[in-house]
Amino acid sequence: MIYYVEDDQNIRELALYALSSQGLEACGFAAAGDFKKACSKLRPDLVLLDIMLPGEDGLSILSWIRNNADMAEVPVMMLTAKGTEFDKVLGLDSGADDYLAKPFGMMELVSRCKALLRRPAMAHPADGRDGAVTIGPISLSVRDHEAFAGTAELDLTLKEFDLLRKLMENPGRAFTRSQLLKDVWDVSFVGETRTVDTHIQTLRRKLNDAYPGAGNAIETIRGVGYRFSKEG
Repeated sequence: MIYYVEDDQNIRELALYALSSQGLEACGFAAAGDFKKACSKLRPDLVLLDIMLPGEDGLSILSWIRNNADMAEVPVMMLTAKGTEFDKVLGLDSGADDYLAKPFGMMELVSRCKALLRRPAMAHPADGRDGAVTIGPISLSVRDHEAFAGTAELDLTLKEFDLLRKLMENPGRAFTRSQLLKDVWDVSFVGETRTVDTHIQTLRRKLNDAYPGAGNAIETIRGVGYRFSKEG
């Protein structure tokens, strides 16, 4: 079940129709109150949030989700008219897993929702191996879904964890933004490669906050994309 909190009825109904037409069960809410009541009765598999809402805004709802034991692991995507890089970073730093600025295409919305809904099932390897990777001061465990810089555990969203995992499992390999968007987000909308840049920026900051200089392990390859240093 997908819950979408959006006060614009036209946008909400159009998105819900697009999702349902692709076999995704979805329910919409105009404000935080009704959304929270629904969550107490049925935990959603994915939440879509607008930022600008009457009363309690989307970032406040996101904070409530991340601090609610029953909801904390539910993936969240922000869908909002606020499309500046600062707004995207703010949403991701607050715990969102993805961010899509209005106006957005309905097929892209559906594709991203399907990708987010697949993430929990992919969090643990099917063969039971730890999937541990350590490079320099940075370590990551797929089985435990944990990442550390030095001795400090990183507070990463699902997408940040998947992005770090992709880079760390291929040290020294350069990935284009389009490759990362396809492999991590499971979408191929070239115009949205800024999503990758925003997540890289946030991931570097979190690494540096936990272990000064650790963010430098994610290198920018001019004209190509990004890679993880072999030395960390």
